[in-house]
Amino acid sequence: MGFLIIKRVGLGIPTLIGVTLVLFITLRMLPGDPVSVLLAGAPATPQAEATLRQQFGLDQPIGLQYLNFIGHAAGLDLGLSYTTRQPVTTMIGQQILPTLELALAAAFVSAVLGMVLGSLSAIYRNRWPDAVIRVLSLLNTSMPSFWVGLLLIMMFSFTLKIFPATGSSGVQSLVLPAFTLGLSAAGTVTRLVRNSVIEVLGENFVTALHAKGLRPRVIVFKHVLRNAVIPTVTIVGLQLGALIAGAVIVEAVFARQGLGQMLVQAIAGKDYPVVQGVVLVIAVIYIVINIVVDVSYAVIDPRVRTVA
Repeated sequence: MGFLIIKRVGLGIPTLIGVTLVLFITLRMLPGDPVSVLLAGAPATPQAEATLRQQFGLDQPIGLQYLNFIGHAAGLDLGLSYTTRQPVTTMIGQQILPTLELALAAAFVSAVLGMVLGSLSAIYRNRWPDAVIRVLSLLNTSMPSFWVGLLLIMMFSFTLKIFPATGSSGVQSLVLPAFTLGLSAAGTVTRLVRNSVIEVLGENFVTALHAKGLRPRVIVFKHVLRNAVIPTVTIVGLQLGALIAGAVIVEAVFARQGLGQMLVQAIAGKDYPVVQGVVLVIAVIYIVINIVVDVSYAVIDPRVRTVA
């Protein structure tokens, strides 16, 4: 088990370096200049611009800027925001909890819907409920989250007036964003659970349970799902990292506090340290989740340890 964790951590380090390198280069290839944005609307002399560039380290070669960023990030120092002059680490710490809350709620929605619908689809295989569920899962996966969010706001906020359209206070304000983010992931989980349940239904022990006279739903939900849970744990865990990244769009649609709102504002303001810090934190969370999923997979199925 320890070797598996060390191996996964070792694979995650090059991934982090690759993510930060691509992000660092891409940011500096985009049109616009952070100094010009900061000085917009204010009288600026060449000397003032040079002072700001020196203060932010923008006068250094890009390679040296990258090495400085990596060195400071290794010490949990993500620099100062260009606009607020606050430590980026502090800013992320203030905004990360609402994003994690949204991602976990969306993962719960996708897991519950996916397991229930996938199991029902397997029970009624090749019949009309199966066809309806498969079409719905495909639609959920295909629809963009911002469009789903706007539809839910129009229906449940403006028409039915059940849930608030914006904000981050209370459980009610979390329901629509969680469903918006979780529906697309639920489609993937549904298809995976359906295939896993169908595969397990062909096992000999299931035939024996049928011979004992147990009802199909009891067999599926009490016995089959336990054996089909491994791939489901994997996909839900992997989707959690994607859900954290996807929260950027959903938080903007619902005007929620979180890393998404902070990232959008930082991109608009050319605030390089904030963009780099947020993306780095999301990448670290994604890699940690992958490691946890791999370890949990090995705990559930000890045969994985020998393969790893």
